[in-house]
Amino acid sequence: MQKQIIYNTGIYVRLSQEDERSGESLSIENQKRILTKYVNEQGWNIIDTYVDDGYSGTNFDRPGVTRLLEDAMAGKINLIIVKDLSRFGRNYIQVGQYIDYIFPTYNIRFIALNDNVDTANSDTMAMDMMPIMNVFNEWHAANTSKKIRAVIEANAKSGKYRTTFAPYGYVKGNDENRLPVVDEPAASVVRRIFEMRSQGISPRHIADALNAEGVPTASDYMYAKLGKPNPRRTGHLWSSERIRAIVNNPTYLGHLAQLRTTTVSYKNHKVIKKDPSEWSIIENTHEPLVSQEVWDKCREAEASVSQGKRTATGFVAPLSGLMFCADCGGKMRLSWNNTTNGSKKKPRKYIRHNFNCGNYNRHGKIACCSHYIKMKEIDAIVLADIRYMASLVVENEEEARNRFLAQKAQVNERQTAGEKKRLIDGKYRLEELQKLIPSIYEDKVLGKIPEDVCVNLLEKYQAEQKALSAQVEELEAKLSAVKQDEQDAEEFIRRLKKYTDVRELTREMALELIEYITVDAYAADRPRDIHIYYKLLEKPLPHKRYIEIGKGAVEGDN
Repeated sequence: MQKQIIYNTGIYVRLSQEDERSGESLSIENQKRILTKYVNEQGWNIIDTYVDDGYSGTNFDRPGVTRLLEDAMAGKINLIIVKDLSRFGRNYIQVGQYIDYIFPTYNIRFIALNDNVDTANSDTMAMDMMPIMNVFNEWHAANTSKKIRAVIEANAKSGKYRTTFAPYGYVKGNDENRLPVVDEPAASVVRRIFEMRSQGISPRHIADALNAEGVPTASDYMYAKLGKPNPRRTGHLWSSERIRAIVNNPTYLGHLAQLRTTTVSYKNHKVIKKDPSEWSIIENTHEPLVSQEVWDKCREAEASVSQGKRTATGFVAPLSGLMFCADCGGKMRLSWNNTTNGSKKKPRKYIRHNFNCGNYNRHGKIACCSHYIKMKEIDAIVLADIRYMASLVVENEEEARNRFLAQKAQVNERQTAGEKKRLIDGKYRLEELQKLIPSIYEDKVLGKIPEDVCVNLLEKYQAEQKALSAQVEELEAKLSAVKQDEQDAEEFIRRLKKYTDVRELTREMALELIEYITVDAYAADRPRDIHIYYKLLEKPLPHKRYIEIGKGAVEGDN
């Protein structure tokens, strides 16, 4: 007599966001009702019900199915029942692996009620058709995913805001497109983050400042507004990654920037960033939190070679990260030491900062030589040079502009005018050739010119056309570069005008004007060569000043 098996059943139910549109027939409660009734009719024990509400069936990274499989393999249940195969999963490889290999290994019976699949009856037509049903279920998932992606893309391009939550500093509006609406006081924190980053303060230092003041993180703030505890795994602290995510989000410029991320596939839901050229951006859709000027400054700070090293006291030198060794190319390293001056009775303690070649500091003479320079000295030199260039603009802006253009492009206006004339003449001749070449064919067909003459003329005109096209393209590129040079010079002049009367070199000033600086080796008996490479000016032709650094060159000892 065959021994009767006692079945301890695990009921599994799942509903994805797409399935919700199918109505009551696929609802969680309906699945539970159908399966519970069937299990009770069979006289089996119900150990637990495992639920995944709002999860796709294309992978098995779901909390309900994970707990179900753990209990099955631990022996707590020996029967798994679902409404149909698609509820268990829509990945035919994984579904087949569980049903055909893993479940039999652990003596687990599997039933998909509506599909008549029962692993205890392997000879049925439904079991034979199961692989085909799994493939169809996955095809359905792939097709649904494709349709959803198309709808999301269409909504984004039409200006509908599709995100679940608006970025920190905004809330979703009540208009038809649910566009972002400014949310104070979070918006004031966002403005402050942008302002600090535009001044060259690193994301890490910004995060530290917010944490020190106890400013709630974006997620803590959001859930506090909802009146709920934050369910995310978080240390409740700002991070440099979170700061960078804010300063790189075009939404704060007042533009609707969507489709910035995607998933690997409908099976693999890992989020990956898309190239900015693939984003959907609709400009001026809502109130911005930052100006274009501040945004551009942040872009420059992000692209800068300097991230701004902070000392133990929190001090960031104006030229930190912008100084390079002229010999080995390594970054100049900021160091400091405590020292005193004044009388013995009233000594004055202070910190003296200086720069030296980082390779020399780490490895000694085997790597490089000393490039020691006091921070106060190099700051004074750079400040004097900035003021000198600003004075050129104040005294004669047109002359300064020509000087900057000549430095950047080494092209005078006479040459540019000549190239413009050559470009106009070249384009005119190309138009003539485009008319001449077809007319040669027509004359040959009409018998007006012999064939050999036609061939010779065509070869001549086509060769001329090819050479002229290349020349026109080259001239357009050169003149386009000249136009960009003019725009860069105007922008550089605009920036210089802000610093005509400055008395101190600041971090913001250095980042706005300077690309980087190279410093020659230290020698007490000769002048040193310092190159200041300014932003918006041609790098191979930097503004070069030879400055002797010696005793009395800069007042002050610290």
